Amino acid sequence: MGAALALTGCVGDDNGLGGVAAQLGTLRVVATTTQVADFTREIAGDGASVTQLIQPNQSAHSYDPSAADLMALSKADVLVQNGAGLEEWLDDAVEASGFSGVTVDSSTGIDLDETQGDEHDDAADADDHDHAAGNPHIWTDPANAEQMVETITTALSTSYPAKAADFRANADAYIAKLTALDDWSRTNIDTVPSAERLFVSNHDAFSYFVDAYGIDYVGSVIPSFDDSSEPSAAEMDKLVADIEATGTKAVFSETSLSPKTAQTIAKEAGVEVYSGEDALYGDSLGPAGSDGATYIDAQLHNVRMLLQSWGVTPTALPASLQE
Repeated sequence: MGAALALTGCVGDDNGLGGVAAQLGTLRVVATTTQVADFTREIAGDGASVTQLIQPNQSAHSYDPSAADLMALSKADVLVQNGAGLEEWLDDAVEASGFSGVTVDSSTGIDLDETQGDEHDDAADADDHDHAAGNPHIWTDPANAEQMVETITTALSTSYPAKAADFRANADAYIAKLTALDDWSRTNIDTVPSAERLFVSNHDAFSYFVDAYGIDYVGSVIPSFDDSSEPSAAEMDKLVADIEATGTKAVFSETSLSPKTAQTIAKEAGVEVYSGEDALYGDSLGPAGSDGATYIDAQLHNVRMLLQSWGVTPTALPASLQE
């Protein structure tokens, strides 16, 4: 770039971003997770270069930044994170890289679900991952995704006023698609009787999603927000019993996790397991060309798989989601 951008502060903090502007070239943005990187690309268009740290099917909880990641951070003007305690490795990476730009916490303004109940405290303590702020998987509810997009848009617009109108237009177009996604998902899920909307996932990542659509979250194979945790034998036995007692028809693995434990529990409970190409996109989006290459693609895939497990054929997508 012909001139360096002098960006300081943290979005949501009192110091704000007033008066900060990009003078020449393209805003350099680093985004942590696959989801916030996708949001940022949609908003930025050609007004910013976006470097994504976590790659498809990698865990956001246990990510280990590479030397290239630290280099990208050192040169970045803006850092976009999921927040809510998800990226526990990020503070060390920021310090090691010398990053001194603007940090955008995408969880700003979103009410977080509480952490796991007492029955999971021992496992959380053992793994030293407590996500004290609450459940960090905020993006699983499209309404939260819209709020995240608004937060990112505000930060990029303040950091690069010359492109603010473009960022706003891009965000508005994308939010319209998120609204269409939410409407389509709700319309289809609402066709299923509430007593039959039963769901078991691989780890405790979908509470915002199930709350949004009135789904009964029977449990998760890994009873923790952290996908690197391991279930105890007693927890596995309890989940099998809950599946049998509720009449749950399937256990869902996730694309970024090994399906082995999910397969074991499904076999013991005598139900179907959704794995491989049918696994859900939880902590990570998928690679280019997959059913979960973008946030919207991943959400559509997840809803389709759930509907299939409940014996429902989804309606056609609206035109805005077929583009």
